[in-house]
Amino acid sequence: MVASGITGHTRPTKVKKRAALQKRKRDDVDVEKLEQAVEQLDPNNGSYRHFTDLPLSDPTKQGLRSAHFAVMTDIQARALPLALKGHDILGAAKTGSGKTLAFVVPVLENLYRLQHVGVDAGLGALIISPTRELAIQIFDVLCKIGKHGHVFAAGLVIGGKSLEAERQALTRMNILVGTPGRILQHLSQTVAFNVDDLKMLVLDEADRILDMGFQRDVDAIVDYLPKERQTLLFSATQSRKLSDLARLSLQDPEYISVHAEDKSATPQTLQQNYIICPLEEKLDTLWSFIQASKKSKIICFFSSAKAVRFVYESFRHMQPGIPLLHIHGRQKQGQRFDTTAKFSAAKYSCLFATDVAARGLDFPAVDFVIQIDCPEDADTYIHRVGRTARYNRQGRGVLFLTPGEEEGMLKRLEAKNVPIERINVRQRKRQSVKDQLVHMLFKDPALKYLAQKAFITCVRSLSLQKDKDIFHLTEYDLEAYAASMGLPGTPRVKFLEEGNAKQKKQTSRDELAVSGSSGESEDGKDGPATKKGKLVRTKYDRMFERQNQDVLADHYKNLVRDDDAEEAPESEYNAYDDDDFLAVKRRIPARPDLSDIASEDDATATRMRKVVNLEGAAQPLIIDSNRREKLLKSKKKLLKLKDRGKKLVYDDDGNPHEVYELEDENDFRAKGLPEDQRQKFLQEAREVVQNADVEDKATAKAKKKEKIRKKKERETMEKEDDDNDSRVGLEDNEEDGLANFRADAEVSDVEADEMKRSKKWFQSDSEDEDESKKGKKGKKGKKGKKTGARQIVEEPETLEDMEALAAGLLG
Repeated sequence: MVASGITGHTRPTKVKKRAALQKRKRDDVDVEKLEQAVEQLDPNNGSYRHFTDLPLSDPTKQGLRSAHFAVMTDIQARALPLALKGHDILGAAKTGSGKTLAFVVPVLENLYRLQHVGVDAGLGALIISPTRELAIQIFDVLCKIGKHGHVFAAGLVIGGKSLEAERQALTRMNILVGTPGRILQHLSQTVAFNVDDLKMLVLDEADRILDMGFQRDVDAIVDYLPKERQTLLFSATQSRKLSDLARLSLQDPEYISVHAEDKSATPQTLQQNYIICPLEEKLDTLWSFIQASKKSKIICFFSSAKAVRFVYESFRHMQPGIPLLHIHGRQKQGQRFDTTAKFSAAKYSCLFATDVAARGLDFPAVDFVIQIDCPEDADTYIHRVGRTARYNRQGRGVLFLTPGEEEGMLKRLEAKNVPIERINVRQRKRQSVKDQLVHMLFKDPALKYLAQKAFITCVRSLSLQKDKDIFHLTEYDLEAYAASMGLPGTPRVKFLEEGNAKQKKQTSRDELAVSGSSGESEDGKDGPATKKGKLVRTKYDRMFERQNQDVLADHYKNLVRDDDAEEAPESEYNAYDDDDFLAVKRRIPARPDLSDIASEDDATATRMRKVVNLEGAAQPLIIDSNRREKLLKSKKKLLKLKDRGKKLVYDDDGNPHEVYELEDENDFRAKGLPEDQRQKFLQEAREVVQNADVEDKATAKAKKKEKIRKKKERETMEKEDDDNDSRVGLEDNEEDGLANFRADAEVSDVEADEMKRSKKWFQSDSEDEDESKKGKKGKKGKKGKKTGARQIVEEPETLEDMEALAAGLLG
């Protein structure tokens, strides 16, 4: 535990700043006047009805006035005077009776009078709530009342947020609101978190905090807190057990139960009903109810988070015409906070929730609370139904009970003074959603998997319920429930199979013990017996009863027979068990009598023969051996025994026919001899082929002609275009054409000369020399003027000279 005096400051506070802070406290607050007024309070006097009747500070009065709180409720009128005087309180009141304000106001006032303000003062009040949503709601009320003049530093510590940010802020907190797990984590891990100066401890929904789920956390938290403090406990159902009081170190607590004398444990403005609804009809009934109450604000409670998710996702796809929301413990904190805010602000909405929203949450103007899954006890029912009919408003609660849960649950509610009346569902307004669920699960594998998990968690919650007078798992029709969720088959529930296997194993051991005691001899040599007559099996008996320890196991001993032993009669061979490795089922004598064999075969066939009609098989399956009987356990092998499917085609009239149909034998013979029919069929087929060939040849010939015609047209058009171009060129520019031709000729000569001079990449130097020599030899035998590899051509003067020159170049 953190030593006293350690704070979160990295350096000491300046002396002048500390003096100014103390001066501000003395000047602004008249603590002595408030202390005197509180001392004059008389808690036994029941004349306090308004908040102005109590000695409260100006900031608190202004906060109550701004929040429109004027008249106190019964629990507030009884608890506030005692809490202001510093008494420990055990408060019990109905849901929606204003218990939150009954401890928020004393926290602010007592710390205000003690001037427990500032960083150096440390933590003064700790408020613990079982759920995050309730902690957030308490923190909102605290801020709403205390923001008009109070200078306390208040903080909210819950899971799902940054742990490091909370650690840095904890050292400055005067009032802290949080959940048990998170507070214990900071007490054990945050070094600078000091609670030695704690003045007040508040537990909201104390019965839930003190149960087995939070008992260890609360015990560990109390060990960190100082013994001298004021403790306030509030809940809708309160306990006065001495063990709870000793755990919390309460000192002469005042027990306040304002509704103990009432005939009902629930508000008078709450109308409570229940309907008898089998497990497989709950989803249909819920959907029909939502369709009939679209302009209402509804909360539907389920037993598991997977069920909440499945119903939300499936109903959301079917679009009921009302906004749907869901909340459960598996969601992140931000998502849960957004859901509660949306539902509080909505005018019409339907919220699917687990018991995480069953306690303390204040949703305004809730019309219906529907409990789809039966609550585990009457206290849970009271907290669930308490989300409606708050602050003297009207509300209605409906409980769904199966026929097996009715008797036990009504007894529990009657013991808690809960009036409830049975109503019936109008069948004509009831709608079935089974077909829609089947269609959705077929299209969406993720939704199908979610439905399977929801089924398993619902079955698990039913099996884990402690009150077996209400919940009988064997009485629920689980197959019908799975079908109502749209599942094609009942999912495998592993823990139920393990329980059945364990029960079978235990039963077989008991039977073995009974059978062993029955075989005990009169002199008692087989082993000692108990008074009940059962044989006592020692560890040596179990050791010798082990099987397959050596080669002389039972199935091996059946194959071996001692020579000294007499030959076993025929009946012994039939007495072997079916589980033997090798066993003789029937023995045939060397010289049998025919009548004996016939009678023996009939008896064996009668004993072992079994006929099983398989679905989809024309012939029944005859079971005449153990191997044939094992076929029933293999789906793959049974498929081979079933008839194969037939492929059908439809004629013009819509009548189905098989692809290959066999003609009736009599009709076939009436048409003539088989060879004649064969020749006739060949002749018809030959004619069909010949006709098809004629058509194909005609089509091919027409295509060929069309292709030739198009080709001729294209050539004619190209020839006409060329003639037109050449005629226009000769008429217009005859002399220019000659000049161009001369220039082209000169250019071609130059290019040829350059090509001859240029060295090819694949020629060597020796090849160049050889070519130069050949060129020199060739020059001597030719006429005309030549210079190296270049030939000088005389310029043509007439058209005939140009044609001769062109022919020479081309030749």
